[in-house]
Amino acid sequence: MPQPCPVQRFDRWLHQPRPRILDGGLATQLEQAGESLHDTLWSAALLQERPAAIRAAHQAYLEAGAELLITASYQASRAGFARLGLNASEADALLQRSVQLAREACVAAGAPDALVAASVGPWGAVQHDGSEYSGRYAVSREALTAFHAQRLGVLAAAKPDLMACETIPNVQEARVLAELLQDLELPAFVSFCCRDNTHLSDGTPLAEVAPLFHEHARVRALGINCTAPQHVPALLRIMRDTVPGMPLLVYPNSGERYDAAANRWCGTATATEVAAAAQDWHHAGAHAIGGCCRVGPEHIRALRRALKES
Repeated sequence: MPQPCPVQRFDRWLHQPRPRILDGGLATQLEQAGESLHDTLWSAALLQERPAAIRAAHQAYLEAGAELLITASYQASRAGFARLGLNASEADALLQRSVQLAREACVAAGAPDALVAASVGPWGAVQHDGSEYSGRYAVSREALTAFHAQRLGVLAAAKPDLMACETIPNVQEARVLAELLQDLELPAFVSFCCRDNTHLSDGTPLAEVAPLFHEHARVRALGINCTAPQHVPALLRIMRDTVPGMPLLVYPNSGERYDAAANRWCGTATATEVAAAAQDWHHAGAHAIGGCCRVGPEHIRALRRALKES
């Protein structure tokens, strides 16, 4: 029997009677395991230094119930790896290693049906200046196109199941991705970083950005990530109204607030609270649910249990 093509496989994965479970914050689990992530490459630095730690973090999420892994390539780039003394081919090999490590984790966890999504972080993420959260970019469309085209090509060659274009805070970047993804053979999802109930981080209304992917040949789902959880229901409604029929996914932050003066996180984000919120997001239309910063395996395990019971 012929195997389904990648687009068909992702479509089938999405269109199930129950919500699918995404993983949580990779860096969150790495730090919990004792890894230091102070390098400008963040967790991507471990692709060279401690790949086994990344594999173990992926495995922890699979064992908690995740059905899709997002690779450690979010903040990786040729320019970033050049600071470690690596040339372009060496940097590309590490990008591709991120896919292989996720595959190895699926084998180790006995989860052969889990999908591996190659993380395509925004241009701002590799600048290490916070612009991935503000969406304020000082870059031309041509430079953005060249940046994403190169990374998409390298990651596609590693044969992930799909591309995860995530934490997109800027409308120009969304337009660039909408164009580039048309030429890929792999499916993709695009997930936005939003500053409130209505707008991307750069201030563009989500209602103006989501339709860029209406009936897109390769973008099979839209989502929200790295966003405060209280904004998720309203943002889901906007996407549901402006791109009807498009599967939706969410993996927001925990909701905690970082106090820079005290150098600590404030607020509460227990596994029970995250699980209760996940049920609300499912009722608001989310087809797949997980977490981003400060959401660990214990949160994923709890939300999986809650969604299964509901």
